[in-house]
Amino acid sequence: MNEVFENNTASGTINNFVSKNHISLIIILATILAAGSIFFAINFIKNSNNEKAGKIYNELISQDISTEEGKLTSEKLFTELLNSYKKTGYTKIALINKASLYAKDNMIDQAIEYFSILRDLTNGFGGDELLNKIANINLARIYYSINDYDKALKALEKYDSSSNALIHELLGDILSKQEKIELAKNQYLLAKELYTDDASTEIVSMKITNLNL
Repeated sequence: MNEVFENNTASGTINNFVSKNHISLIIILATILAAGSIFFAINFIKNSNNEKAGKIYNELISQDISTEEGKLTSEKLFTELLNSYKKTGYTKIALINKASLYAKDNMIDQAIEYFSILRDLTNGFGGDELLNKIANINLARIYYSINDYDKALKALEKYDSSSNALIHELLGDILSKQEKIELAKNQYLLAKELYTDDASTEIVSMKITNLNL
């Protein structure tokens, strides 16, 4: 009998709670359903955008840019990727290709522009750490090549405790040009410790020796 009474009491308590808070509960339920719908909608749009971007990218890389028509079509497709599908992986790879081509052709301003766009797209929460690092390393190399050592250092400032030998060697190169000999030497020593191949180790050793000349 006591069990029945306790069950009825519990049931009554729940009913009272629901009755008093039914509007709040409806709002909470609606919020959960809306959040779920938004999540699925975002995923659907994301997948759809990736598919569309993939088609544009495949068409882009198939262009013969040695012809005037191919160049124009390539530029049009690249612009479409950048304007409409900038968050997709295809656009980021297209940016790397574009910026690298400009750098190879010594078109410095354009190379900086597109590596900077890639850096900004891949930076921060939800970004892409690897592509962001690629963008920053290339920006540092370009700034180093035009003797803008402050900007080169700024591009690499968040990697000062990196375990990447290449970054430490590049930091050493930049600091050496700024005649910050001890700082450069420290970066070269870190690079030397991290490199696993003899050729790279020997190159860094030569750079350390040259610091003392």
